[in-house]
Amino acid sequence: MENSGAEQAPVLAEETDISGVVTPSEVLEWHGPVLEKSEMHMTIPWWIRQRAERNPRSPIIARKTQMGANWRNISCADFLEEVNVVARGLIGLGLQPGDSIAIMSHTRYEWTLLDVAGWSAGLVVVPIYETSSVDQIGYILNDSQVKLVVAETMVMSQLVMAAREHAPAGLKILSLDNSAILKITAASKDVPQSAVDERQANLSITDLATVVYTSGTTGKPKGVELTHGNFTILAQNGHKWMAEIANHRRSRLLLFLPLAHVYARFLEVFQLTGGGVLAHTPDTKNLLHDLESFRPSYLLAVPRVLEKIYNSAEQSAASGMKLRTFRWAAKTAIAYSRALDTAEGPSKTLRAQHQMADALVYRKLKDLLGGHCKYVISGGGPLGERLGHFYRGLGVTVLEGYGLTETTAPLAVNTPRLSKIGTVGPPISTVGVKISDTGEILVKGPSVFRGYRNNPEATAEAFENGWFKTGDLGSLDRDGYLRITGRAKELLVTAGGKNVSPAALEDSLRAHPLVSQVVVVGDKRPFIAALVTLDAEMLPGWLANHGLPSLTVSEAAQHPDVLQALHRAVERANEAVSRAESIRKITVLDTDFTEANGFLTPSMKVKRQIVMREFASEIDAIYGGPVAADA
Repeated sequence: MENSGAEQAPVLAEETDISGVVTPSEVLEWHGPVLEKSEMHMTIPWWIRQRAERNPRSPIIARKTQMGANWRNISCADFLEEVNVVARGLIGLGLQPGDSIAIMSHTRYEWTLLDVAGWSAGLVVVPIYETSSVDQIGYILNDSQVKLVVAETMVMSQLVMAAREHAPAGLKILSLDNSAILKITAASKDVPQSAVDERQANLSITDLATVVYTSGTTGKPKGVELTHGNFTILAQNGHKWMAEIANHRRSRLLLFLPLAHVYARFLEVFQLTGGGVLAHTPDTKNLLHDLESFRPSYLLAVPRVLEKIYNSAEQSAASGMKLRTFRWAAKTAIAYSRALDTAEGPSKTLRAQHQMADALVYRKLKDLLGGHCKYVISGGGPLGERLGHFYRGLGVTVLEGYGLTETTAPLAVNTPRLSKIGTVGPPISTVGVKISDTGEILVKGPSVFRGYRNNPEATAEAFENGWFKTGDLGSLDRDGYLRITGRAKELLVTAGGKNVSPAALEDSLRAHPLVSQVVVVGDKRPFIAALVTLDAEMLPGWLANHGLPSLTVSEAAQHPDVLQALHRAVERANEAVSRAESIRKITVLDTDFTEANGFLTPSMKVKRQIVMREFASEIDAIYGGPVAADA
C-alpha cells in the first residue's frame, strides 16, 4: 500500500504570474485514500462466502425464466451451493490448483457460475471473446496452457477444436449448449466439499485469478495477469468509496457487455461482493425488454450505447412537432444540467421548463432504461460533455470513468456526490495517478496488474520507477479530477509542426447519428483530415426523416445531402479546437470498420495502424499524393 487513511495532499505544478508571485497551476499527482485494509485470505470466493454467511436467503443473482418474461431470484446460499458443486466437478476432472480454464461465451449466468467456481477450485479463469479467430484462440490456449475450455455453442467449440494443435496435450472442450455444466457436475460425485474448502483456504490475494488478453490494436495480444487482490482490494474499497452503487440490497445491475472484457468482469465481482442482485443479457436484441422487466438501479455501458439511445430517440421523433419537442427537451436537459454546476443553480423558468420536458419526453426515455436506473457507469472511451449533460438533465447521472485492462478496469471515476462532466473523475480509492513530464498518465496502486504473461520485456517496458505507463495523455485539476486529452502513440504532428490529438475530434464527430466510425489523419501532412464510415442501422431512419429515398451505404456516401450533413457535423466538431487542429476535408468510405473485417478490436477500438495501411490510397487522395520522402 502506498498510502493509508487520509487522502494524500496533491503535488502541484507552479507558474509565475506577472507580479512575480509563484502560484499553483495544475496538479501533477493525486492519490485516492485507502478506506479499508485487506488481509491475505480475502480472495474473491472468500468475499462471496462471507456474503452468503451474513445473508444466506437474500438474492444475489436473477435468472430469466424459461419463457423469458420474468426473473427468478437465486439466493446467496443457493448460488454458493451450485458454485461448490461445479468447483468439485472441476476438481473431479483432474484440474490442479493454478491450472487454467477458459470460457468462450456471451454474457450469461453460466459465465459467472464458472468464473466463481473456477476461482473456488483455485484455478485461473481465462476469457476468450466469442468473436475470436482460430489463430487468436490458439495463441491464448498455448500462452496460458489452458486445460479445459467451456464454449457456449457447438460452433464455438468447433473453433476451439480447430485451434487444438496450439493447445497443451489433453485439452478438454465442453459446450454449454451440449450440457457442459451437467458434465462438470457429474464429475463432482466422488469429490468431497472439503477439497474445495482446502483449496480456498490455501488461496491468497497474491494468487493469479485470471489472464485477460488485450484486444491488440497493434501486434499480438498481451496476457495481462490479474490477481485476486487486484479485484478484491479495489472492490472492497470501492464499496466504501461509492456505497450508493452496489453496497446495498436495492442495487440491481444488468450486465450486457462482454464478460471477456475486464470492464464487465470487475463489475461482476463488484456486484457479487456488494449487497444487490446481478443479472445477465446474452443477446442485446432483448436488451430493451430485459431492462423493462429487470429494472436495474445502475448500468454499465460504453459511450456508443448512450449515443445510440439518444440518436434513436431523436430519430423516432420523426419530424414536425414531435421532433421540435424532443430537440427543445434535449436543449432544456443540457441547460438544466449546466446550471446545476453554477452557484445560482437553475432559474425558476428553467426549472418549470425542465418539469414540463420531464412529463413530455424524459420519463419515456428513462423508461427505456427500466424506469429505476439512477446511474450509468460509462467507460471504454470518452463520452463527451453534450451527452453527459443531456443524461444528467434527464435524471440519469452518467459516472464517466477511465481504466485499462492493466488496472483491473477503473482507475478513476466520477462519483455520485460530485460528477464533473468532461472529466473521468478522481483516482478511485487506493489508486495513485501522476502526470509525467510529457503529459502521460502514470498509475500506481494495488489494482495494477503484476505483469504480462511470459513477456518480462514488455512488463519492464510498461513501468517507470514503479508507476505503470498508460500511454494516455491527461491532466489533473485542483480537485484531483482527471481529464483525458489523447493517446501518446496516436498524437499527430502536422507538416507545420502542430501537435494534434485526434481523440476529441473523433469523439465529437462520431456523436452524429449518421456516423459510425472516424479516424482523423494528418501526420506529416499540411492539414488535418478524416476518414468517416456511415452507421448502417441509423441511415434508413435519417434518410426517411430528411425526405430522401432509401439508399445503400455506398450510395449515401456520395449523396450531396448526406455529405452536407456530415460537413455541418465537422464544423461543429471544429468549434472546440484551433484552426490548425481543425478537420479541413473528409472522405466518406463505403464500408464500415467492424470486428469481422479486422478494423475493430473486440472492445470496439479502431485498429488505427491497419486502417491507415488499408486505406492509404484514400488518404493520399485527400492530400494529392503520399508523404514526401524528406518529411
